[in-house]
Amino acid sequence: MGKKGKAMRNTRKGKGIPRFRSYGEAADFWAAHSLADYWEKTKPARFEVARHAGRRYLVPVDRELLNRAQRIAHRRGLSTESLVNLLLEQRLADVEAAK
Repeated sequence: MGKKGKAMRNTRKGKGIPRFRSYGEAADFWAAHSLADYWEKTKPARFEVARHAGRRYLVPVDRELLNRAQRIAHRRGLSTESLVNLLLEQRLADVEAAK
């Protein structure tokens, strides 16, 4: 059974929105389903959007390093941007802690 089957296995029609193990599973599920069919199962959410969140910076990256990051991100169901930000944050915290 493929990824789509796993996400859909977590729920039966009318049971609600399943819990997803990755963004990839969520994308597969919503590509095959309409939010209109689940609207009554949704809950209000409050959140803030950081003003700087939409900013992008161009940083040269070695091609093979980028390819590796893309492969890992794909396997984990993440965008390459999310994986790179996560890895950079973790590494910077390690370097700062070593001071």
